[in-house]
Amino acid sequence: MTTSDEQKISEDRREALRYALAIGSGAALASAMASPASAQAAADNTLDRVRASKVLRIAVLPGELPYFNKDLATGNWSGFSIEMANDIAKLLDVKLEYTESTYGNSVLDLQANKIDLGFALNPTPQRALVVDFTNTVFPHPFGAMLKKGLEAKTWADINKPEVRIAVDVGSANEAVARRFAPNATIKSLKSRDEVMLEMASGRVDVVVNALVLGLTAIAKNPNLGTYKILQSPSVSVASAMAVRRESDKRWRDFLSVWVDYNRGIGQMREWFVKGLSLSDVKPEDVPVELSI
Repeated sequence: MTTSDEQKISEDRREALRYALAIGSGAALASAMASPASAQAAADNTLDRVRASKVLRIAVLPGELPYFNKDLATGNWSGFSIEMANDIAKLLDVKLEYTESTYGNSVLDLQANKIDLGFALNPTPQRALVVDFTNTVFPHPFGAMLKKGLEAKTWADINKPEVRIAVDVGSANEAVARRFAPNATIKSLKSRDEVMLEMASGRVDVVVNALVLGLTAIAKNPNLGTYKILQSPSVSVASAMAVRRESDKRWRDFLSVWVDYNRGIGQMREWFVKGLSLSDVKPEDVPVELSI
C-alpha cells in the first residue's frame, strides 16, 4: 500500500467520523427540541402526573351514601367509592387528596383540572361530550318498593290500574314508572320525602325508584315493605368513573381494566355491600340479581 493510499483511507475515515458526529449532533438536537414537548405531554397526562406527584385527587360527596360518608368527629371518609379509591391509590403507591363536590360539579372539577377522578357518575350523552368514562362499575337497576303482602317480579305485575304508584316529579324514577307501568295509577309528588310519606301512610302500594334509594329507605323504616328489582325488561342506568378528556387514554384504560378485574373477582360487590351497611342495609337484603 502506498503512502497516498494510506492518506486516502485516513481521509475517508475522518470524513466518516465527521458524518457520524454530524448525525449524532442532529439527533441530539432533535432530542433536545423534542424534550420540552415530551415533558409537557407527560405533565398533561393524568397517569404520569399522579405517579410523579404521588397524589391522586378525587371528588368526595358529603352525605351521598353508600358511595361517600364523612365522619364529622374525625373527618375520615368511608363508603363504596372510598374503598375503590383506596385500592387504586395503594396500587399506584400514592396518597389521596379530597375535594368536596357534588355529582354535577365533579364533571366541572375534572374539566378545571381540580381532580383526577370522579366516582359514581352516570355516563350520559351530555357528559360524554366533555369528559371520558371508564367501563361500567355496575348497572344501577330500577325496581320497586312494595307494600307488605304485595308480590311483583316484573313491570307487568304493577302495570295495572288498581296499583297505586308514587314517584318524585321530574325524576328518572317518574320517567321509568310512566314508561314501564303506564296503566298504573301514578301519583307524582314534589320530593322523595313526600313519596316515602305516602308509602308509609298506606296511600300508595308501590314506589318506583333505583336500588340504592329503595334499599336505604327500607333500612331506615322496615315498615315500608320490601324492595324488588323488576324484570322483563331489566331497567338500569350505568354507574362509572369519570376522567378528564385527554388525547393519551392510558389513565382511562388503566381504570377500565381495574374495574373489570375487580368486578370479575367479586371485590366490587363486596365493597358495595360494605358501603350499603353504612345505611344499615344488611348483606342479605341486597338482591342476588344485582350485577356488580
